[in-house]
Amino acid sequence: MSSGSVDVIDTVTLASQTADQAQPYAQLGLEDDEYARIHQILGRRPTQTELAMYSVMWSEHCSYKSSKVHLRQFGEKAPASDALLVGMGENAGVIDVGGGLAVTFKIESHNHPSYVEPYQGAATGVGGIVRDILTMGARPVAVMDSLRFGAPEAPDTARVANGIIAGVAGYGNCLGLPNIGGEVVFDPCYQGNPLVNALCVGVMPVDRIQRSAARGVGNLVVLLGAKTGRDGIGGVSVLASAAFDQDTAAQRPSVQVGDPFTEKLLIECCLELFERELVVGIQDLGGAGLTCATTETAAAGRSGMRVHLERVPLREASMLPHEILASESQERMLAIVRPGDAALVLSLAQRWGVHATLIGEITDGERLVITWHGEAVVDVPPASLADEGPAYQRPMRRPADFDAIRADDAGKLPRPHSATELRDTLLTLAASPNLCSRKPVTQQYDRYVGGNTVLAQPADAGLLRIDEQTQRGIALAVDGNGRYARLDPYAGAQLALAEAYRNVATSGARPIAVTNCLNFGSPQDPEVMWQFEQAVSGLADGCRTLGIPVTGGNVSFYNQTGETPISPTPVIGVLGVSADVTKRIPSGLGNVGDAIVLLGQTRDEVSGSEWAWVAHQHLGGVPPVVDFAAEAALAAVLTDAGAARLLTGVHDLSDGGLAQALVEACLYRRRGAYIELPPGADAFMQLFSESSARALVCVPDNAVTQLRQLCAQQAVPYAALGVVTAAAQLELHHQFTLNLDELASAHATVPTALR
Repeated sequence: MSSGSVDVIDTVTLASQTADQAQPYAQLGLEDDEYARIHQILGRRPTQTELAMYSVMWSEHCSYKSSKVHLRQFGEKAPASDALLVGMGENAGVIDVGGGLAVTFKIESHNHPSYVEPYQGAATGVGGIVRDILTMGARPVAVMDSLRFGAPEAPDTARVANGIIAGVAGYGNCLGLPNIGGEVVFDPCYQGNPLVNALCVGVMPVDRIQRSAARGVGNLVVLLGAKTGRDGIGGVSVLASAAFDQDTAAQRPSVQVGDPFTEKLLIECCLELFERELVVGIQDLGGAGLTCATTETAAAGRSGMRVHLERVPLREASMLPHEILASESQERMLAIVRPGDAALVLSLAQRWGVHATLIGEITDGERLVITWHGEAVVDVPPASLADEGPAYQRPMRRPADFDAIRADDAGKLPRPHSATELRDTLLTLAASPNLCSRKPVTQQYDRYVGGNTVLAQPADAGLLRIDEQTQRGIALAVDGNGRYARLDPYAGAQLALAEAYRNVATSGARPIAVTNCLNFGSPQDPEVMWQFEQAVSGLADGCRTLGIPVTGGNVSFYNQTGETPISPTPVIGVLGVSADVTKRIPSGLGNVGDAIVLLGQTRDEVSGSEWAWVAHQHLGGVPPVVDFAAEAALAAVLTDAGAARLLTGVHDLSDGGLAQALVEACLYRRRGAYIELPPGADAFMQLFSESSARALVCVPDNAVTQLRQLCAQQAVPYAALGVVTAAAQLELHHQFTLNLDELASAHATVPTALR
């Protein structure tokens, strides 16, 4: 709806008198039965403003109408957790990490806006997830990101990838938040539909959790932060609910514009309000803007609310009610405060240089009434928008090519056998787009700002100190593998969970909680819905087996160009707790003379692997076996060994297998390695299999016995592979030798799109 087509403001009174007036509900994404249900709820036709509100709140992005019937599994199968303070339903989950501290973390997508306008789409994705963490009462302390782009040689990938990376860096760096890890993946399936999944973590006193509920008749509604403009109208809530076509790149007005410096002031202002206990309830303005914030806070508090819309500070004076409510302008928060505290709240906001405006009050009953210069343009039950949207059990069908793809096992592909072939394969993989160094990306991020970063990429997990006196810390990892999920979405989600869990354990931290970002194609495609249900089931079952709860997350549908969906891509974030970050396990190889040991079992599992893709452009077969008992046992060995300071180096095994782990471990601290593969073993399988539940560790001679005992107690396979050497080379006995300069040169290859 453009302002130019509106001559008269459509009020509630007018709507009651013109019941038969035609309305463009279909253009706004509402179905016939949904529009009829709105009539039934209101007892009349909706006003233009109400119609806009229902269209965004009942969109896929805001209502989860196709996914919530499946997401219930995360609650129904949730393991008991004494540490879980706030679970799904609030802006982010909250975990008690001990020492009087709580941690909140969450990952969300900003995929579609980031294709339309890469820099601002990614930047505002970071800004949005940071505000989600802030609303829980926490100080944001770090960010991570999981990024996926199309083929690196494709013409548009450079525009998308470089813009997104710059947006992530620009916003996070300006906020002073270290970026401690993540992923960068290239795959043709993401051509025209990149994935930008942003994670933020925050820390707070355990007794300072904030809620979004608006309660207390007579309490006041305060809008904090930036002025409201037309940027973002029909933004993420619309873009995230429709598949892309060739015209999408022209829809730039739909993308929000971020200002990290305003957000930094907003963060500090809100934290002072929390510290002074001046806030009754708070909600950020993200997708669906003021519409979402007012309806969700009122519904959560089972309260009424009156909002005087003309009081909202505007950047463009000609904006109409539906535009003001739908705007997704960034850096804004909605706070509920007591009347006696209002003057102090406004004064503190002014001191921080933050706009603060009283725009409404909490009322008796359960109606949200929004007026425009004295005339009601909205009069609705807020729960009908926030909690009672449509819920669909979409048809599901196993993909028609599912059995054929699984039967096309990568084990049938020609393999390298000679020492020269194995050597060349290792170098080719080390230089490939998904395994080469991420330095061109991470050098744009400030990984150590704040002084509390203990580990950051290229370490397996990010590790932060959160208490300088006790050295208590938290570890985080995000992982996903669209190829595995394409072969088996149930196992693919579990493999992503297993890898993130394992990466956290390699730091020496104990994994305790999960967040997720589920990226899929159109929910109206039965094959996509089958993939989605399988992935959700796999993740829920895996978390129950590991005993760690899902605290929240995000669903992103319509990730496809035309009729072609992306590979199903569940991205999993795992949080761990470290009692003492000074006992972290160092990344890479340890000290010269230390034994190099492989923990875990290696099977002949190359389907869906980097080798199959890079060497043969092949995707088929069955992904690696998931063994959560083995993952938990390996994690127990790593955390116990870390606490006892037994290990001098560590690296998990995942994409690229043992070969890639050796490359990265050698280059991390420029240490050499002498390796002897097990006698009679298939060298290719040992080097390039991607079996899960494995890690490479370094242990000094005086700790070998203790490590063996820990492994025996947990039934974790232990295989001595070799030794850390002073020679600047990687030597595989009876196979080949590569000097570290040659390895570094291959690994430093920059993907075409990032050059």
